[in-house]
Amino acid sequence: MQDRSWIEAHIPHQGTMCLLDEVLSWDAQNIVCRSSTHRAADNPLRAHGRLGAACAIEYAAQAMAIHGALLRPMAPGAQDGFGLLASARDVEMLVARLDDIQQDLRVSATRLHSDLHGALYAFALHEHDCLLVRGRASLLLAASSSDGPRQS
Repeated sequence: MQDRSWIEAHIPHQGTMCLLDEVLSWDAQNIVCRSSTHRAADNPLRAHGRLGAACAIEYAAQAMAIHGALLRPMAPGAQDGFGLLASARDVEMLVARLDDIQQDLRVSATRLHSDLHGALYAFALHEHDCLLVRGRASLLLAASSSDGPRQS
């Protein structure tokens, strides 16, 4: 499976802002990652000494970015496109904060739809079998150099 060094080489987030430790499994529609960074005192998403549950959206967005990198390996010399989180919907936070979760987080995302312009994912964060946060997120995607010119 892909470890933290592979992840940092394939998404724009580096250092402490890279929130995921490894990819546990993935296929064309799904990805499952593991993270221990929610317990780190230097987590850059912490505010007022805590890591709120809304930060789960960033954990999920990074899993989606990793999924995209796994689905579209870059050719040597190609410039990769980028994605932006456009919206998060139907987000249910079943906990108030993440930093007091004792075990590692399992971050999963399921691609519901995608095309050259964007993607829609359902996501969830779990501690073992306990659901912590779930929702949907849409991404806007920019063309990579291998996609050719973009039509309007």
